Amino acid sequence: MEFGVFSNGYTPGPAAHDTESEHTELMREAGYAVLADKHNWKYAWFGEHHGLVEYSHMAAPAPVMGWVAAQTEQIHVGSAITSFPVTKEHPVRLAERAAMLDHMTNQRFEFGTGRGAGSHELATFSGTELSQTKAMWNEVIREIPRMWEVKDYQFEGDGWSVPTPHNILPKPYGKGHPPLWVACGNPQTFAIAGSLGIGAIAFNFEPIHNLKGRVDSYKEGAENVVEQIGQFQNNNVMMTNAVICLKDRERAREIAKAKGRGYLVTMVNLYHDSMPQSPDAIVWPDPPRDIPWTDELLDMAIEGGYMLCGNPEEVTEQLAAYQDVGCDQVAFGLPIEGMQHDEIEEMIELFGDQVIPEYDSDPVHSTTKFREAAERRYPDFEHPVPDGLDVSIIPDTAILPLG
Repeated sequence: MEFGVFSNGYTPGPAAHDTESEHTELMREAGYAVLADKHNWKYAWFGEHHGLVEYSHMAAPAPVMGWVAAQTEQIHVGSAITSFPVTKEHPVRLAERAAMLDHMTNQRFEFGTGRGAGSHELATFSGTELSQTKAMWNEVIREIPRMWEVKDYQFEGDGWSVPTPHNILPKPYGKGHPPLWVACGNPQTFAIAGSLGIGAIAFNFEPIHNLKGRVDSYKEGAENVVEQIGQFQNNNVMMTNAVICLKDRERAREIAKAKGRGYLVTMVNLYHDSMPQSPDAIVWPDPPRDIPWTDELLDMAIEGGYMLCGNPEEVTEQLAAYQDVGCDQVAFGLPIEGMQHDEIEEMIELFGDQVIPEYDSDPVHSTTKFREAAERRYPDFEHPVPDGLDVSIIPDTAILPLG
């Protein structure tokens, strides 16, 4: 398994309405990725949400990813996810930005995609309906790889178009293009992602054991790719969760039992109406359930796969369940409720130095290996090239000469 950190700009409470606090949180989360790069973590994922107060203030992750990439050497930065409603943004802008990030990160950008978080977020953009977004994603995910290859791209889509041939620039850097991912919820979406040859991003709010069927659906689809989207298969399931890993196991367990944990989930239940809710889901502003934690109850929760908690040795053992389920990557959401900023930094260093090497000793990212197998799918030109376009002179400072 590989490992990543995941940031959303989570700014709960009054801090969400205070500019200094908001700035502090955004800079801290960017800093977590820079720190992770020094301690064996391979991925730093950044959400993109719009108008989701407290839950996510990460409305424009591209500048954050560029900031992180400039200060790191190995870690890959990823969008988790870039949503595809064409009422929000023209697909050409998505292709341009992804290719630019591919250059600025030296092929360290991961292109996570999806439909969007829910109806409230979508209503920010011309009142887009949730029911429209599946068809939008299906169309756009097939067109962006074409934009990255052909030099005279033209398309008439549903609600968007490139009416005359254009060369969409820049093209991705070097061989291939950014690895493609899609956010998945139900088993059908996992199976579709696998059959399209793209990675699955799964957001987990239940025991890890419950997810085996979904991972199996993905892997079955990946073994029988019916339509390869892009130039190569990204055979990957990334699962998100939270971890409380500290040298002081008692402090880790104290955090797991702290009041206020679960506040984030009440906001997930408020905003994410694109995925099914459990019947007993608590929705903001109702407070999270006040569980009368005992050591026995906490041990049962850990054993049941609800959380990862303890010192590095314990967490290493607990992670075996993720490996058994079939996860290729586990990404942990930051910040972690109940953990102070310095404790989160301790966790990044401790987990990275002591836990990750037990599961991932390969310095090369799986997506880097997949990209090496990239093969072009489209010609340079899809239309006849006009005659009489010979150029006889260019500036002598040009990087390459004519011919």
